[in-house]
Amino acid sequence: MGADPGVVVIGAGPGGLATAAELGRRGIAAVVLERAAKPAASWRAHYDRLHLHTPRFLSHLPGLRIPAEEGRWVSRDGVVRYLDRYVEHHGIRVRTAVEVTRVDRHAGAWLVHTASGDVPAAAVVVATGHNHTPHVPQWPGLAGFTGEVAHAAGYRNGQPYAGRDVLVVGAGNTGAEVAVDLVEHGARQVWLAVRTPPHILRRQTFGVPATLGGVVMRHLPPRVADALIEPLRRRSVPDLTAHGLPDPGPGAYARAARGEIPVLDVGLVDAVRDGRVEPVAGVTGFDGSRVLLADGSSVEPEVVIAATGYRRGLEPLVGHLGVLDRTGRPVPRGARTLPAAPGLYFVGFANPVSGMFREIGIEARRVARAVEEGRPPGDGGPAARRRRPPDPAVPEPLSRPVSGAADDAANATTAEAAGVAS
Repeated sequence: MGADPGVVVIGAGPGGLATAAELGRRGIAAVVLERAAKPAASWRAHYDRLHLHTPRFLSHLPGLRIPAEEGRWVSRDGVVRYLDRYVEHHGIRVRTAVEVTRVDRHAGAWLVHTASGDVPAAAVVVATGHNHTPHVPQWPGLAGFTGEVAHAAGYRNGQPYAGRDVLVVGAGNTGAEVAVDLVEHGARQVWLAVRTPPHILRRQTFGVPATLGGVVMRHLPPRVADALIEPLRRRSVPDLTAHGLPDPGPGAYARAARGEIPVLDVGLVDAVRDGRVEPVAGVTGFDGSRVLLADGSSVEPEVVIAATGYRRGLEPLVGHLGVLDRTGRPVPRGARTLPAAPGLYFVGFANPVSGMFREIGIEARRVARAVEEGRPPGDGGPAARRRRPPDPAVPEPLSRPVSGAADDAANATTAEAAGVAS
């Protein structure tokens, strides 16, 4: 794999690219290792109708703005174009088709194992994404189901499902958008299985994006934030209880702080109210052609699309280093590292109400600064950050490309979250 690159960044999605750009801005040599054939692979594979839930002005990565022609709500293809441009603009050194299998502590530094050889590094940034490995629950009877089952990760659009009966399992943002997309493409019947009724917010109210409120709310106690959100939610979103989707009551921000992000409405409310999407109870199992529901009823779909989330998939990579919690999420994030794993950073593993791209940019700046300063493990908390000047909203572009960028120009010019829409 060549000479020691200084810092190895694993994953060429938004988190990895932003971190590499910030390292380069500080003159720190870095290489990004990407298992796919092109950077931004997860974004290239998202469903067609996907748009960022954060407005363009809240979605820039450090050092390059998203062009105004991409519109207020940037599309999937617009994000891909932007990330391709980002790689080229910053001269980021990306090695594609390289899968990292394990990261080990070695001789006071790090050794990154790949099928193409081992790469030594002074520091490692893991940016493989919040939504990495599709998860389908092992429901009783699933193996004997006579219909089709697919995860939403493989969904592109509703065209293959026109005229068919489809059950979407999971009422998060992905499940809600897939259900609406199926209706718009002519599915005969669309059910939406809801285990816990979600909080639904308008994507914007009176022209103000919901995620802008999320930026402000992050600085308030959850109890105060919920007291501000609840009246607006009730005034802007109708009660859908009579249509099978019970009101969840107050607590939207408290749930979001636990990772249960509200559904930002891009058509679900109208589809439920008009009867085009029928909410049903959560799935408990399968019995031949029937899907069994928590209220004792059942439905008989031809297709089940599981919008049931993802796992981080970090165990083979770093599970032996003691840096993951019992759910497989990294314990240190951003500029923090653990004493047992100094110089091992994680970027992009939160799902914030303020938008993933914005938070990725903040994390990337802090990680690059920590690497530059050689900060001791565990440093980087609020007290340390208060001693430093605030980050600019959009830093100046790099003054020079990352070391070695010319060697990989072919990869760099063909340049994830979530990710996942922020």
